[in-house]
Amino acid sequence: MRTTPSHAPAVGRIPVRDVRPAVESGRRPAKAVVGETFQVTATVFGEGHDAVAANVVLCDPAGRPGPWTPMRELAPGTDRWGAEVTPTATGRWTYHVEAWADPVTTWRRHARIKVPAGIDAGLVLEEGAELHTRAAEGVPEGPERDTLLAAVRVMDDDSLPVMTRLSAALTPEVDTVLARHPLRDLVTASAPLPLQVERERALYSAWYEFFPRSEGTPDQPHGTLRTAERRLPAIAAMGFDVVYLPPIHPIGTTHRKGPDNTLTAGPDDVGVPWAIGSPEGGHDTVHPRLGTLDDFDHFTARARELGLEVALDLALQCSPDHPWIHKHPQWFHHRPDGTIAHAENPPKKYQDIHPLAFDTDMDGLVTETLRILRHWMHHGVRIFRVDNPHTKPVVFWERVIAGINTTDPDVIFLAEAFTRPAMMHTLAQIGFQQSYTYFTWRTTKQELTDYLTELSGEAAAYMRPNLFPSTPDILHAYLQHGGRPAFEVRAVLAATLSPSWGIYSGYELCENTPLTEGGEEYLHSEKYQLRPRDWATAEREGRTITPLITRLNDIRRRHPALHHLRNLHFHATDNDAVLAYSKTTGADTVVVVVNLDPHHTQEATVSLDMGRLGPDAPASLSVHDELTGETYQWGAANYVRLDPGHRPAHVLHVQRPTTQQTGRPAAP
Repeated sequence: MRTTPSHAPAVGRIPVRDVRPAVESGRRPAKAVVGETFQVTATVFGEGHDAVAANVVLCDPAGRPGPWTPMRELAPGTDRWGAEVTPTATGRWTYHVEAWADPVTTWRRHARIKVPAGIDAGLVLEEGAELHTRAAEGVPEGPERDTLLAAVRVMDDDSLPVMTRLSAALTPEVDTVLARHPLRDLVTASAPLPLQVERERALYSAWYEFFPRSEGTPDQPHGTLRTAERRLPAIAAMGFDVVYLPPIHPIGTTHRKGPDNTLTAGPDDVGVPWAIGSPEGGHDTVHPRLGTLDDFDHFTARARELGLEVALDLALQCSPDHPWIHKHPQWFHHRPDGTIAHAENPPKKYQDIHPLAFDTDMDGLVTETLRILRHWMHHGVRIFRVDNPHTKPVVFWERVIAGINTTDPDVIFLAEAFTRPAMMHTLAQIGFQQSYTYFTWRTTKQELTDYLTELSGEAAAYMRPNLFPSTPDILHAYLQHGGRPAFEVRAVLAATLSPSWGIYSGYELCENTPLTEGGEEYLHSEKYQLRPRDWATAEREGRTITPLITRLNDIRRRHPALHHLRNLHFHATDNDAVLAYSKTTGADTVVVVVNLDPHHTQEATVSLDMGRLGPDAPASLSVHDELTGETYQWGAANYVRLDPGHRPAHVLHVQRPTTQQTGRPAAP
């Protein structure tokens, strides 16, 4: 007795296997931004020796398929096919791969052998005519269909020599028509995979972090949001587009920390902004010494005038004085003696902060967090830097981010999680648009090559790195001991390796004095006290690297290649102190060569992988150094000499040949 299978076969007629990117096997969406090109790959094959082909279909949020993109075999004999696609609008897209038998290509392979050899030549040509007739039926009436039918007439004309008849099917004109309108048999589609397309700033941005309270006046050292506005034009002039503020909420007094994290605070000590909450209010309140909500609105409006977005810190923790302590005691872990446990990250202790206990009332915490976020969104905030998200349940963030992005897909969340890789990657997969990384601790050529290859590879389908050379918490030994050249090197790396980067205020002054030798805390850290800076004097005396930072952000804006992550490629050098890499998008190629040694001049030969510099890159390149304005002639092997006190890096724009130089137009 014949039975019907209870489920569809796992492999289609033309197998399509291992479609990528596929985040968690397609259970979560891959990510892209509007206009970002990324590669879709799949393993495609058929039985025997017949030809197969494949294409990618990208469907917009309304489910409408766009023109399909033909795939090519990435390396002969591997059965691995790929094509690049580009979404054009925000929203939830899908993509899938269609594989198909390619009878015309199979026929051509046989015909090129049999017809010249006189093996069944007439029959082979008759078969070819039938195939091209079928192909013509799928072509709209017009010149293209006429081209195929003209070839059919020649193939059918047995009064002509067989090679003439065969040649009619192999003309460039026929090739062009079949490339646009292939004859596809046994079409087999993969399951659709989700793609979340977001606004460009989710991938490409330049951040500047500063504490408004340190921007005071001689008469009033504690800054306000109004006095902090004076810093915004300088931030915008450096080319940043996001200004990030640590928490601006009331700070508790119980167990308030003093300077340099001392446990006893004096009456004038300002406390840690992350110790949120006092009788004046909690996460939805502006610290009275900073101003009012009207002052915050004025600050964000001024930022917008200057082309800056305001990013606000979201730190879900409380000082012992936060209103939640008494209003929602179930949100905290109580010890047997009735006290609430303070936060710890051994060996660090945060006696002035209580963590939340999420499993006692997660629904309530989700609801309250959404309320807080929407409160600040109402006041103009569309970017949130989330403090220590890895100390909260992943499912909590999944619910919160979905709750916001479902109605407001333009809101961006940056995960400040320096923790285990599995947690960092999972936070990115469940919705965080950007992520802090281990970049701060990757300083050698091998470390940087390995780590950025990982970030720009398959992880780039869901994780977007934001590279900060330092933060208020982290002053790496490389900066402590490398001086100004180290700050310059790390700025070049952060600004060109990733499309998103940022600095913490004072970086441009090369502040690098640690609290203790071997530690990563700043002396007189701004987390615990005001840190006024005399910007005008520093600029006048040339004690800043502001010109370099400004130049880097200008280069980034002018070069589309630096707006992307997946296009990063490292090139060989014969000196482990010299790192070389390139990025290419369309006709724009940037090559960066950096001396990683902040103490000594280094020389090296840079061996370029010319195929990575664009399809029309000639053997001899004219490259323009965007940092110095100099132009060089480069080829496959190039000598460089980089002096950390004078020229720590090359940022080279590859000049494309003009029509006059090549006899053909430059690539678009």
